[in-house]
Amino acid sequence: MTRRPRQKIRFQKPDAPGRPSARPVSSDHPYAEVRPALLPPRLEGLAAPLTKSGVRGFPGIDDAQALLAQTMKKDRVSGEVLDLSAMSGLLASLPGVTLRAVEGSAAALRALRAAGLDPEPAVPGDPLTGRWPERARTVALVLAGDRGNAYAAAQVAWAHACTPPGGTLYLAGDRDKGFDRYVRQAGAAFGAGETVARDGGMRVARLVRRPGPTPPLPAPEGYEAYGVTVVGGPGVFSAARPDKATALLLDTLADLEVEGRDLLDLGCGTGLIGAWAARRSARAVLVDGDLASVRSAQATLHASGLSGEVIHSDVDADLGERTFDLILTNPPFHVGRGVVLDVAREFMAAAARRLRPGGTLYLVANEPLPYERDLAAIGAVSERRREGGFKILSVTRPA
Repeated sequence: MTRRPRQKIRFQKPDAPGRPSARPVSSDHPYAEVRPALLPPRLEGLAAPLTKSGVRGFPGIDDAQALLAQTMKKDRVSGEVLDLSAMSGLLASLPGVTLRAVEGSAAALRALRAAGLDPEPAVPGDPLTGRWPERARTVALVLAGDRGNAYAAAQVAWAHACTPPGGTLYLAGDRDKGFDRYVRQAGAAFGAGETVARDGGMRVARLVRRPGPTPPLPAPEGYEAYGVTVVGGPGVFSAARPDKATALLLDTLADLEVEGRDLLDLGCGTGLIGAWAARRSARAVLVDGDLASVRSAQATLHASGLSGEVIHSDVDADLGERTFDLILTNPPFHVGRGVVLDVAREFMAAAARRLRPGGTLYLVANEPLPYERDLAAIGAVSERRREGGFKILSVTRPA
């Protein structure tokens, strides 16, 4: 649920034959549905992994992960494979591979568990504490270049720490998202490697680790805003400064009475919104589907001397029976490289489930995004503000 700043929304042309489209997914598919992924023709013969809305590549497979699987199949990789970016668990379909799946996405973890893969929730830098050894002779990783240089550098350092000397790392990514630069960085740490597969903009490199120290993890960023000390980990949206949409939301709600009220920060990112509410004596619950964001939000509350609960959840799936007086959100409309509005729509459906009678949702969004029709299912929609390409909407559930 990592949020993204304002940008022009494009409905893309159809992709190449056999390649799943990155266009917005129809809301006809229930968000929680777990179903087989659409595989491109080059992966014919592999069993389709399970996937769902919110997983990178849905309803198909992430392009870099598809090329990674094709390359490892060609290399006849077998035995234990540690996949540090498992997504839907495609590598488990490779003949002779026993997959150790690691993921930080709550949506992907749900799909992996549905497939019986026993995934380990973790993010770059975490020690792996599952039933497997911490290192593996074969490690796989798809670089999330869209999350920025610091996150990619953290991924490379993590992969290095998880690969023993003499072990092999298969590293995949997008040429247009800095892959060549990151491979050079990885090569400096590993000591040997080359790009071995190309397909359009996608690339796969194979590196063999020599003995030597693991590169340090990038330090968190941070800032002070709205009376809160924000701690932004690598790859977390708006890690270095408040994004314009969230700032507009908080400025608009400056006089909102939150003291003593149960408040949900849905898609919390660094935790700025929830911490702002906790500073004003709300009983704040912060939720995000991205584990790196959950860690940042926890650090933000701690650094600010505030109390609040932070939950790693695929939208509201892990909130039990909780309901709230107020819900504040800057919902995501990206998963990886694609515009995927069904995730944001699930945020609004979650608000309908979680608002108490008389409770209010406040939402900030890019002007072109057509959220009003979805919000009307809760109650009468009001536009509170429109400025700088954003709009603030509110809706109150009838008492």
